[in-house]
Order: sequence, then structure tokens, then C-alpha cells
Amino acid sequence: MHGDPFEFVKDAPLFIVPRVLEGLRAYRDGPKLADLPGVNPSPERERLAVALDDLATRLLAGVEAHPTKFWVLKQFQQSLELVQPEDTEAREHFATELDRLMAVLGIDSSDGVVTYYLKLA
Repeated sequence: MHGDPFEFVKDAPLFIVPRVLEGLRAYRDGPKLADLPGVNPSPERERLAVALDDLATRLLAGVEAHPTKFWVLKQFQQSLELVQPEDTEAREHFATELDRLMAVLGIDSSDGVVTYYLKLA
């Protein structure tokens, strides 16, 4: 795939209220990748969990100052680039976790950004 994955992103303001921040904290501190098959813990699961924890930490640190869908998806992009070397199944589970984060933030769709990185490998 070529082009800019952000070409079709429809930016939108996010309403960052205490409940959203609490949801991000709960996500960061909670279990992730529960459906990823294989040995637990595995090096793959650890890498993906660290990437998700780092993403949640970045979101908590910056989303109040940058309450937009575009900014959040730029944070997702950094994490998606980190997990590119993982196998397809691992990347799909990572995308499921990003869906969970989008639900916490009130984002309906990544407008193709997540799919773009899933199909890049």
C-alpha cells in the first residue's frame, strides 16, 4: 500500500473528561492481549503489551493538551510502526487492543489508519 495513511482521516475533537482518563488508566494497568494464543508470558506478548502500555502512557500524558482524533491516531501510528515486524496474528490482536482504546476515547473509527499498518507487512 502506498500513500499517506492519514489522507482520509476526518479529524474530530475529543471530549476528555475524568471518566475518559480513568478509562485510560484502567486500560494501562489492566490485562491486555487476553486472546493472543501461545505461551503466557511469551516474548511476543511482552513486546506487544509494553507497546500498548507505552501508548496508553503517551495518551494519558498528552490527550488533554491535544484532544483530537488526529493526535490520538498519530500516537497509534508510532505504536503500529513498532509492531510491524510481528506476525499477522499478533498485529491483528494489537489492532483489537487499539479498538478498545478508541472505545475509551470515544473514537468510532481509525479511518483506515490501523488497517493500513496491518496490511503493510
